[in-house]
Amino acid sequence: GGSLSPSELVSRIHDRIASVDNPGIWIHLLSSNELQPYLDRLNGSDPASLPLYGIPFAIKDNIDLAGIPTTAACPEYAYIPERSAPVVENLIVAGAIPIGKTNLDQFATGLVGTRSPYPIPRNPIAPDRVPGGSSSGSAVAVSEKLVSFSLGTDTAGSGRVPAAFNSIWGLKPSCGRLSTSGVVPACRTLDCVSIFARSAADCEQVLAVAEGFDIRDPWSRACEDRPARSTGQIGIPRKEDLMFFGDAGYATAWEAALEDLKTKGWEIVEVDFSPFLEAARLLYEGPWVSERYAALETFLNDKPEAFYPATRQIISGGKDHSAKAAFSAIYQLAACRRKSELVWDGLEAIVTPTAGGFPTLANLADDPIGPNSQLGYYTNFMNLLDLCAVAAPAGTSKSALPFGITWIAPRERDRHLLRISGSGPLGKDLGSDKKSLTLILFGAHMTGLPLNPSVKALGASFNRQVRTAPVYKMVYLESPAPHRPGLVRIGTGGSAIGGEAWDFPVGSIGEFISQIHQPLGIGEIELDDGSRAHGFLCEAAAADQATDISSFQSWRKFLAP
Repeated sequence: GGSLSPSELVSRIHDRIASVDNPGIWIHLLSSNELQPYLDRLNGSDPASLPLYGIPFAIKDNIDLAGIPTTAACPEYAYIPERSAPVVENLIVAGAIPIGKTNLDQFATGLVGTRSPYPIPRNPIAPDRVPGGSSSGSAVAVSEKLVSFSLGTDTAGSGRVPAAFNSIWGLKPSCGRLSTSGVVPACRTLDCVSIFARSAADCEQVLAVAEGFDIRDPWSRACEDRPARSTGQIGIPRKEDLMFFGDAGYATAWEAALEDLKTKGWEIVEVDFSPFLEAARLLYEGPWVSERYAALETFLNDKPEAFYPATRQIISGGKDHSAKAAFSAIYQLAACRRKSELVWDGLEAIVTPTAGGFPTLANLADDPIGPNSQLGYYTNFMNLLDLCAVAAPAGTSKSALPFGITWIAPRERDRHLLRISGSGPLGKDLGSDKKSLTLILFGAHMTGLPLNPSVKALGASFNRQVRTAPVYKMVYLESPAPHRPGLVRIGTGGSAIGGEAWDFPVGSIGEFISQIHQPLGIGEIELDDGSRAHGFLCEAAAADQATDISSFQSWRKFLAP
């Protein structure tokens, strides 16, 4: 709640954690003394200047938080880092509050969430089922509403499978988009830091803060948002490529999800999914397991008894792969990648089930390896083929179990995926609903800024974060108060400016426009995905006399200290 101070919010969270009574979520819950420096900093800050002011979040315990042990769910491996991982630092600088370090499949090796020496996080929706892994605690913490978002990692599906099983959103960004410095490696060439949240818009807001090139991380890559043509077409696997592992409820839920996508305006095309599946098999059947062994070889040799049995079995399997086998697998992967590239023609995304079935805890007790392997069917190929993905809730099965779908695209389409998975085809949903009109807001009317209450009072609802096409200049307007930005279209040589799309009831548009004064007005804005919507523009004459702040790329970044 906006009326709570950060200290009061944290106190409420601790009360809720106690009442939820799901101790398997946390490996380390920050004490009052450990939290105090973060609260002290916020108490002296302007909330409007920090995009994540007072937002509580959780951190998977293979990602460093300064002064707090990192265990990777192996107590004998634990160390205390002097500094936080850059991705965590970025979030804290933006005002977010770390609540604790969360449980995981040991060394991020698993998709079930049960391979931990700590208590297993209880799935809040289906207590007899697995929580999903490896980012089990991070997903359950969001699902239990103990934090607003959390960080996981995703090498083979660890940021998507738990999202599906806990009915939340999971973003697996493009490889290298979020720094992996300060992250215990699983497969160093494939590891990603992932984001869990309760909406696509929240994932996008966290992504904007967390991302950034890191010179200290040899796998970090400077990323841009590549424009995606709005075709309204999505690909799905052919029926012969689908696998539900005997779970009839999930097969039916998939058919229902497809019908829902059609009602949102998507044209669905079956595609040859075999190149993706062939790549997926390489991850655990090929020499990439040796990467896991390389990361932990010394510790495994010194303390094999410290490992969870299934984890030791899997990682030890990477000991004897030869360089010849590695090169053979690399060649095979290159062939898969080339074949998979042909599938994308005309598609905005490919959509699959996130998981083909939902194992019970009893299934895992009977067979610790088999169900886990099945959970990688729709996920293991992703980083090998350099794709990005968003796992989205997609209703429930007939027996009320959570079901999820995953939206997939080539790298650097992360934001486009978040926008279409959270709504519908972009060319159709912006302003197409006759009961509402979407307006793009760039300044003081945005979330958390001074004029946002007047937007909400008119019945408007947040749609998503947006960016313009790179054809605008943003200037600083000191008056009328409160100070604000102005956008002017300049064409070639312009900048892409960040803003927010809000859906206004048609009946409130007149009242909203009456509140807008020169030099601002409403005009048509071109967005980076090629679509257009109405939003704020500034008169050119006023802009000529104002300071150009386009380099900040958004009003929120201009306001940041």
